[in-house]
Amino acid sequence: MTFNEYLAGLRGKCVAVAGAGISNTPLINALLEARVETIVCDKRTKDEIGAYADKIEGLGARLRLGVEYLEGLDADVIFRTPGIMPHNPALVKAVSRGAELTSEMEAFFDVCSCKIIAVTGSDGKTTTTTLIAGILEKCGMTVHIGGNIGAPLLCKADAMRPDDCAVIELSSFQLITMKKSPDISVVTNASPNHLDVHSDFDEYVSAKRNIYIHQNESGKAIFNLDNGYTRAFAASAPGEVLFFSSREKVANGAYLSEGDIFSASGGQSERVMSSSDILLPGAHSIENYMAAIAAVSCLIEPGFVNRNAAVRDAILETARTFRGVSHRIELIRDIHGARFYNDSIASSPTRVIAGLRSFDQKVILIAGGKDKGVAFDELGEEIARRVKTLVLTGAAAEKIREAVVGAAGYNGVPEIIMRDDFTDAVLAAADSARQGDIVLLSPACTSFDRFANFEERGDKFREIINGLK
Repeated sequence: MTFNEYLAGLRGKCVAVAGAGISNTPLINALLEARVETIVCDKRTKDEIGAYADKIEGLGARLRLGVEYLEGLDADVIFRTPGIMPHNPALVKAVSRGAELTSEMEAFFDVCSCKIIAVTGSDGKTTTTTLIAGILEKCGMTVHIGGNIGAPLLCKADAMRPDDCAVIELSSFQLITMKKSPDISVVTNASPNHLDVHSDFDEYVSAKRNIYIHQNESGKAIFNLDNGYTRAFAASAPGEVLFFSSREKVANGAYLSEGDIFSASGGQSERVMSSSDILLPGAHSIENYMAAIAAVSCLIEPGFVNRNAAVRDAILETARTFRGVSHRIELIRDIHGARFYNDSIASSPTRVIAGLRSFDQKVILIAGGKDKGVAFDELGEEIARRVKTLVLTGAAAEKIREAVVGAAGYNGVPEIIMRDDFTDAVLAAADSARQGDIVLLSPACTSFDRFANFEERGDKFREIINGLK
């Protein structure tokens, strides 16, 4: 089924789009152009949405705006944005009345004609998605990147060819209602995350499973062998299972041994490259590359990627030149020998721990933000071991401070500095830096207490650091 055929099937139905943000804007436009009865629902007011509200209203959309924008919603089909969970009471009532609940990404899976590789995980999914797409592009493939990163893909589906590949990052918020799985799925890891949104950790893990659970026997699922949750996923995978591991040799997938990365198939293995070829710092970067190598091997070179010179060269070139994705341990500036890194994406304790372990010295850490309901105990222990100065700000600052002071290894180090204002926190960290120091913004929390998103937080950090003399 093509996208145009999908739209044609919606004519005669009332379609509601819950959320008029970036991910749903192309869909809204397409529905209106196809003359589908469309209701656009958003918690913002018309003034807050701006000129776009007038535009779509002029094209025939009905607007439901404001705090109660979902209450009493009567539609045949409801597209939800990832930020609106399916257990929203208003959506539950609408579904009980017979409405079909779906999303832009679910519809894309229905109409996409090319292979789909999808990546999820608590940490590392954006970098892994970017690596896979970059390697495939260097191999000459036409790649469409989207999902939780990039542009929405649904309205571009009809332009995709069967020989293309869609490489998609999927969050738990997108996966929770998915009823289809990609051809190749990758789960980088799983740990408690987003517990301020999900009902509990079981719901979060269950959402992650949707990336592979709907595959058939020809599907391929790639899991992190070193993570207990993802290792257990293998038992319920319908198709072929591949692993990647930094600790054990695997029969199928990729693994690290004595500093070298190997690809494995059928119990045999061949060296791909040295981990020292990877420009990005940290053990988690090696894991991301192994996951990417396993995924690429499933698509264009079954078995050993290094037997194909083009694939091998693409992997090596990527490893040696890729400087990372913005806001993910991104080197901002070197000031008199002190290096400043932006890791604003690190909104969970496990992600911060991975970032701290990327460096072979103690760092000056800036942390804090909106509390997601996760525990900071393990992070407190890690900070006590790997941080020389800790600058805390935001709503969760005191909770993090208590975890550090209560850590078994805490003996007054790190020094803890508390600042109410984000700019003051960054400046305090910069003031404490000396030649050879590393200053790392790695918050362990979401940005929503002060910023629209982690990108805005990271951009503000970059602005402050670039403004230093």
